[in-house]
Amino acid sequence: MSIDACTSRQVAARSVPIPAISSSDLLDDLLATLFIPVMFKPANAVQIKVSIDEIQPQVWRRLVLPIDWNLQHLHLGIQAAFNWWNYHLYEFRIGGLRYGDIEVLTEDATDDDPRVFDQTEVRLLDFEEGSVFSYNYDFGDGWRHTVAVEEFLTLAPSPKQGSCIAGERARPPEDVGGVSGYERFLEIIADKEDPEYTETIRWCGGYFDPEWLDLAVVDKDLRNALRSSNGACTNQNPNPCPRNELDEVQDRRLEGI
Repeated sequence: MSIDACTSRQVAARSVPIPAISSSDLLDDLLATLFIPVMFKPANAVQIKVSIDEIQPQVWRRLVLPIDWNLQHLHLGIQAAFNWWNYHLYEFRIGGLRYGDIEVLTEDATDDDPRVFDQTEVRLLDFEEGSVFSYNYDFGDGWRHTVAVEEFLTLAPSPKQGSCIAGERARPPEDVGGVSGYERFLEIIADKEDPEYTETIRWCGGYFDPEWLDLAVVDKDLRNALRSSNGACTNQNPNPCPRNELDEVQDRRLEGI
């Protein structure tokens, strides 16, 4: 027997069958060695833009809020960001549904008003980027705000309060009479010869600048929005909320006039 034949038999006896491996299995194994799984951190904040409808130039605020805020928290945040006094009724309109304080809005409702859903049951994390809905404040003056969900964010550390990162212009005075009343108000205070000027300027506290906005003050008020909401600053209380820092800044400006 030749050496070659012996060697062939030995190799054959010691050989182990190699299992068939598909090309897809090879590709999966290769990808597993090339790519390390990435752990994505969930969003903990949301950036929204809130603007008052039907006013030009636009009055708006860009807010960054904790993602676990519900609509009641959002109401307080919007009130602080625009320096509204929070003593009128309000509601949210989302996808044709009405959200707010069920007890208050139901008591004030007419037969034509739609059913009210609980505002605490909807959180900001329930929305998607690009969502748009309405926030209505003061059913007499009818201040409608458009709320646009712009972006979900992952911040470190996780935010516990809201913040205002941008905005333009002062909001209209409370009880000015809605959009048409505000337009007339601006005409009067711009003309000292107007017969209603003295009474109107006294009514608004002696001074009003529609272009004025102190972003640092607004941001501070927003950060304190929920902290200061544990008192009587609710729809059940007909009295205005306590004065905030923006009111004090306006007073200091008046003293210099």
